[in-house]
Amino acid sequence: MPARQLALDTAAPEQVTRALDRLREELEIAPDFPADALAEAEAAASAPPGPPPEADATDLPLVTIDPPGSRDLDQALHLERDGEGYLVRYAIAALATFVTPGGALDRAVHDRGVTVYGPTGSYPLHPAALSAGAASLLPGEDRPAYLWQLRLDGAGELVEASVDLARVRSRAQLTYEQIQGALDGGPDSGLPPSVPADLPSLLRAVGQLRERIERDRGGVSLDIPEQLVEENDHGYVLAYRATLPVEGWNAQISLLTGMAAAQMMLDAGVGVLRTLPAADPRDVERLRRSARALGVDWSRETPYADLLHRLDSGVPAHAAFLNEATLLFRGAGYLVLGGQEHQPEETRHAAIAADYAHVTAPLRRLVDRYGLEICRAHCAGAEVPPWVLEGLDGLPETMATTTRRANAYERGAVDALEALVLQNRVGDTFDGVILEADDGKDGLRHGTVAVAEPAVHGRIEGRDLPVGEPVTVRLVDVDVPERRVRFEPADS
Repeated sequence: MPARQLALDTAAPEQVTRALDRLREELEIAPDFPADALAEAEAAASAPPGPPPEADATDLPLVTIDPPGSRDLDQALHLERDGEGYLVRYAIAALATFVTPGGALDRAVHDRGVTVYGPTGSYPLHPAALSAGAASLLPGEDRPAYLWQLRLDGAGELVEASVDLARVRSRAQLTYEQIQGALDGGPDSGLPPSVPADLPSLLRAVGQLRERIERDRGGVSLDIPEQLVEENDHGYVLAYRATLPVEGWNAQISLLTGMAAAQMMLDAGVGVLRTLPAADPRDVERLRRSARALGVDWSRETPYADLLHRLDSGVPAHAAFLNEATLLFRGAGYLVLGGQEHQPEETRHAAIAADYAHVTAPLRRLVDRYGLEICRAHCAGAEVPPWVLEGLDGLPETMATTTRRANAYERGAVDALEALVLQNRVGDTFDGVILEADDGKDGLRHGTVAVAEPAVHGRIEGRDLPVGEPVTVRLVDVDVPERRVRFEPADS
């Protein structure tokens, strides 16, 4: 019986390949780089122009923390106590030392904008010679990097920030599970001897301080189980994965760096910020109505950020509320700063509740290469390179277009897997939770249901869709070419 169930909810590899190839062609995602761009990347990888010898930080015991098997390693981290506070050192891959502005590789990277991820592999922003090779902060390898120094006081507040180009060497490639295991004493509790023994406890201490500061300033981080596509001996399956606390603490280091970068850009009067408008009051009221319907206690006196901290995504009603909360903040974009006299009035990212810039993922996101060079120049008291200034105005549209394409592929890939694993189960019933529902003109309610096993999100129609409550649903339609599944309440 277990083997039968495993095969039943598994998508065959050849079916997945065909579905994802069709999706990639629809979205016009290029699977390969032009030959001249590849040649430039390989030449740069074989002879990278590193930082000057005096900028040698290879003695710093940096480590990377990423999902298992990652090769595009953007960031490496070191933490230490600094009197009553903390010193955070954060090394970011230096792509500007590899890419010639205006060259074939630069043009190809602008065409791509971001790395596109999928269940059978990714379409990287940079060729593998760089993204998984000479530019990646792989352990034991000397690499050029933007080395940030972020001093925090005892409460975790940033008191000083600087960045410069340096040569670094990561000591180890760690996973979130290893760090969490070292803190919890679980099966993954052993860390390599090259890793500073106090790294896990310092990351927890700094991460928790920064989370408290985030809540105090009104920032929000949504804890929603991640929907994953995994490969087994039979093919591909869908599953849910709860995030580990260490992932939130690690994300706080990235947020801290992005906020420091934004302040540098504002001080310099040049840069590109990540922005998000404040939530529409009507959306906030809609979310409050959802809270009441779901039995989530949200008083008028309780700030939104404080409420989120009290919710548990493992509780069905809370999971439904968190799903609704993702729609509260919409309209993220990029804002170019072009000079103090043209300083815009609204520069903030509403969900972060601060000014913020993307600078921590240059291997996977084009805009970060520009932001890092602006911050380096500002700290050095130098002129921003001409190629950065010339390219700023076009970045918002480039990032918007390429990010939409990447999101469409990643969501479409999961939709395709959902249809494939369910294509032979029309008529079967499943346990699930209604995440959201609205009244339709046809007299029915239309919404989304999260099925527990297999881990599927699908459309559902019915006269009674109790949002946030466990339900039994019946699969009534699967359209593999359209990547669509549809359910109805089992008692319909």
